[in-house]
Amino acid sequence: MSVTQDGNAVSWLLDRHVAEGRGARAAFLDPHRSLTYAALAEASARFAGALSAAGIGRERRMLMLMLDTVDFPVAFLGAMRAGVVPVPVNTLLTPEQVAYMLADSRAEVLCVSAPCFAALRDVVAAAPDLRLVLVAGLDGAPQTGLPAGARDFAGFVAAGPAAPRPVPASPDEVAFWLYSSGSTGAPKGAKHVHGSLRATAETYASDVLGIRAGDLVYSAAKLFFAYGLGNALTFPMSVGATAVLLPDRPTPDAVIGVMRDRQPTIFCGVPTLYAAMLASPALGRGAGSERLRLCISAGEALPEHVGLRWEEVVGAAILDGIGSTEMLHIFLSNRPDLLRYGTSGVAVPGYELRIVDEHEREVAPGEIGELLVRGPSAAEGYWNQREKSRRTFLGEWTRTGDKYVREADGFYRYQGRADDMFKVSGIWVSPFEVEAALMTHPAVQEAAVVGREDADGLVKPMAFLVLKPGVAADTALLEAMKETVKARAGAWKYPRWVEVVEELPKTATGKIQRFRLRAALG
Repeated sequence: MSVTQDGNAVSWLLDRHVAEGRGARAAFLDPHRSLTYAALAEASARFAGALSAAGIGRERRMLMLMLDTVDFPVAFLGAMRAGVVPVPVNTLLTPEQVAYMLADSRAEVLCVSAPCFAALRDVVAAAPDLRLVLVAGLDGAPQTGLPAGARDFAGFVAAGPAAPRPVPASPDEVAFWLYSSGSTGAPKGAKHVHGSLRATAETYASDVLGIRAGDLVYSAAKLFFAYGLGNALTFPMSVGATAVLLPDRPTPDAVIGVMRDRQPTIFCGVPTLYAAMLASPALGRGAGSERLRLCISAGEALPEHVGLRWEEVVGAAILDGIGSTEMLHIFLSNRPDLLRYGTSGVAVPGYELRIVDEHEREVAPGEIGELLVRGPSAAEGYWNQREKSRRTFLGEWTRTGDKYVREADGFYRYQGRADDMFKVSGIWVSPFEVEAALMTHPAVQEAAVVGREDADGLVKPMAFLVLKPGVAADTALLEAMKETVKARAGAWKYPRWVEVVEELPKTATGKIQRFRLRAALG
């Protein structure tokens, strides 16, 4: 059996490049180190062998709390090579949240970046199923002074007996998990199969991005969640291209620095970052990269004016789209030849979409409903969450929890999360629509809108605003915000209350957590 016929995703993503003579190409670059495809193949094989030698068997789970360095692909691909299930999680989680995921997944291995480890020592000591803790330094230097039971990641890899090839696996076999929390409730482990990685590459990466071997990809969105994993690992590796990794926070200055120093051809961000970068005086043509040809956005809908302004200033289009942890990556997107800012575009080739009402009946164009998607990258289901699995995965269709309108010519326009929508005077109001109107005002950097009850118990919009640097809030300005919404979105949609805040609560992926704003209102 050739490597390309093996269902283990590592065979297709990594080993075929070495077998076909592309081993000397750079696969990953971080601020301290780089890895070629051949070096990554060897390191991941040694990691796989070391896991097996340590008695970590197939289908066991390995939690990854790792910053974006070259150690991440070594651990992620090495685990799948051995048949161990990697579970990347958010590096900004609290110790209590990490404890929950360790217990829920019953992880036997924890791979953790050294800067994240100090806060977790008590959690690690109390985790009932952990057998192996591996601590990785950002520069690859050996980690010393570790507590009993913890080992140096670099030394563990170096001492491992190289696994000759990936364990045989069906494309339908669970390869890795990604935790999806949504807006409420305990996080859910979405189980993804080996074939899904290739499916996202052969649909979105190939047909929308047109990714090619000469591309250098930089994703400000991190590897620990679905969007970043596709951007910076699956997609470049699918064609033997190169990815740039940054372990630090993707502030506008840091991102522009990477763009200037590395000169990527594709940049992947989120709407909040694009808006913040537009407010930076350092932003210019190519956002620092003379080779930039394309930008993509996901995580939350991109406001129309942000996309238009970015293209004007930077000179590269942003292809906004929507994906989900459950679908692994983007399934609805703008394309270079089908681009309309303010919309999420059209279905990615290979995916089908429906918009339905609360009775699962398809709605007419122009009507708001919930978006359902059918495609090859859907998760198998949630770990130990049968009822939630049954509500989300409807046979071949997956419920997204997003409200959409399909326009007459086939473009899809985002209306907000299903649990963020509210009615005013009996008419549905999309928070995103009001936020987009607010953000057209030159004083506004970010906006979030929620429903709030007035003195009569009736729900009306309330806006939370982050103003641009140097802008002072006063009564006249806040009244102007209300008038802007009346003119652009509709008279009944204007915010009855406007509050200026220093920052908005967000997930690590840049999504505004409106539920936290609602909770603060009591």
